[in-house]
Amino acid sequence: MTEPLTLIQATVITQDDHRPQATAVLVGGGRVLAVGGPDDLQAMAPRAEQLDHRDLILTPGLCDAHTHLVMYGFSLSEINLHGARSVSEVQARVAQVAMNTPAGTWIRGGGFLLGELGLGDYPMAALLDEVSPHHPVQLHSRDHHMTWVNSAALRAAGVTDATPDPEGGQIVRPLGCLLEQASGLVSAVMPAPSEAEYLAAARRGADDLFSRGYVSTHTMAYESPESPRALQTLAGRGELPLRVWACLPHDRLEQARELGLGSGGGGLFQWGGVKFFADGALGSRTAWLHAPGFADGSGTGIPLDPPALIRERGLQAIALGLTPVTHAIGDRANTEVLNVYDDLRAAADARGIRLRIEHSQHLRPADIPRHRGMVCSVQPIHLQADAPMIRELMPHLADGSYAFKSLMEAGAILAFGSDAPVAAPDPRANFAAAITRVDDSGGRLAPDEAMTAEDVLWAHTRGPAIAAGWADEGVIRPGARAAFTLWDRLGGNARALVL
Repeated sequence: MTEPLTLIQATVITQDDHRPQATAVLVGGGRVLAVGGPDDLQAMAPRAEQLDHRDLILTPGLCDAHTHLVMYGFSLSEINLHGARSVSEVQARVAQVAMNTPAGTWIRGGGFLLGELGLGDYPMAALLDEVSPHHPVQLHSRDHHMTWVNSAALRAAGVTDATPDPEGGQIVRPLGCLLEQASGLVSAVMPAPSEAEYLAAARRGADDLFSRGYVSTHTMAYESPESPRALQTLAGRGELPLRVWACLPHDRLEQARELGLGSGGGGLFQWGGVKFFADGALGSRTAWLHAPGFADGSGTGIPLDPPALIRERGLQAIALGLTPVTHAIGDRANTEVLNVYDDLRAAADARGIRLRIEHSQHLRPADIPRHRGMVCSVQPIHLQADAPMIRELMPHLADGSYAFKSLMEAGAILAFGSDAPVAAPDPRANFAAAITRVDDSGGRLAPDEAMTAEDVLWAHTRGPAIAAGWADEGVIRPGARAAFTLWDRLGGNARALVL
C-alpha cells in the first residue's frame, strides 16, 4: 500500500542553509520528502492531500529544551501561586482548597517568589497554619529549590527545631522553609502517586506542551524514577505526542551501567543525559556566587554536587555515550563547572558529545569565551521575574546575566526552554524576553544582549536538536522529521503540526 502524501503550502522558514526559504513542503511516512514551490511539488505528487496554510508561517517544530515534564503535569492540578503578590493572597488560595479537601489530605502547590510576596525573609509555618491547621501543606517556590510548609507537614516529617540540617540543605529557623535537600525531609513522607496518576500527569504535561506548539522536549530529571517510566509507557502505547530526550540523575548512573543504558534508542523516548546540580537558585538565595555574594548579606549561596563528583561521574557518563548536563545558576557555580568541563572536553569530543550547562544564568566576562562549542540550555522567560531581584541582590552581575547574545557570539549552542513547572512553557514569553529584555517591572536587563526573532527561533528548534544529537529535527529538508510549528507571526500564536 502506498504511503499517503501531504503537500503543505505556507511561508516556510527551513533553517537549511542550502534553501533557507520555500513556499511548499511535501511530506510522507512521517518525513519531509521535498521542499520547494507548490507547482513543482504538486507535479511530483499530483494526488497528495493539500494543506493550505498560505496565510501562516511554517517552521521546524519547537522544542522546549528544559522541562520536568511529569512534574509539570502534576503541577497543572495543584495550587498555582504564580503571580501571587502577598502572603494573604497565598493564604486565600490555600484556604479555598482546604475548605473542599478532607482533613488530613496533603495540599500541594507552587510558583511563588519571596520578592513578589513582599518578603525580605523566609515565611514561617504559622502563616499557613492560620488557614490550614488540619491539612499538611507543601508549597514549592517557583525555582523548586525551596519549600514552604505548615506545622502539620513538619510533624508528619518529624522535623523540629532540634533536627540537624541534611547534607546539601538547610532547615530555616524559625521553622517553615526548607532549602535544597532539606525539602526531601517532607517529600519523603508524602503519599506516593499511583502508576495511574503518574501516567495521567505525564499525559497532561505532554499534551499541554503540544497544544502550545511544541513537538519535542528535553526532560531534566529531578523527578522520581516513575516519571520517565510513565513517559516510556506512553511512548510504547503510541500515546506520546512529543519526542522526549531524557536525563537521569547522576546517583542512578551505576544502575544505568548495569542495565547497559546508553544514549540513542528509537521511537519518541530516548535517554540522553546525566544530570548534576552545581548550586541552587536565585529566588531561594541558594545560587553559588563569587564574593561579595548577595547584596542583602545573605551569603554566597549553597554549592551542591562537588566539582570532583561531577568530574568523576561525568567521565562515567561520557563512557556510556551520555551527555553530562549540569545545573549552574550563580557565577561561582558556572566557573567551577567550566573548570570541570575543561577536564572532560577531550573525552567528550572523542565520543562526539557536546558538554551542556543548564541555565548559565550569571556569568563573569572572563568565563563567556570558555563556552565555545558547548550547549547552554537557557530560559529567557525567567528574566522577566528575575531581573528586579538581580538589580536588588546582585547588581554587580547584571551585565553578565542572561548573556544570550554574548554566548552566541562566543560560539555556544543556545537551546531555549522554560524549566516548566518553574515557568509556563510559553514560547511567546521566551521570544518577548529574549528580544526585548523587558522584565516584569518594566525595566530592561542588559539590553545589549537582545536577540533577533530569527536567532530565538534557531535556539528553540535547531539548537535543542543539536544538543540532543538529532540530525533530523530543527530543520526542514528531505529526510527530516515531519514535525512543524505553524505561526500567525514569528513569536506569536503557535500550534504544532506533526504528520
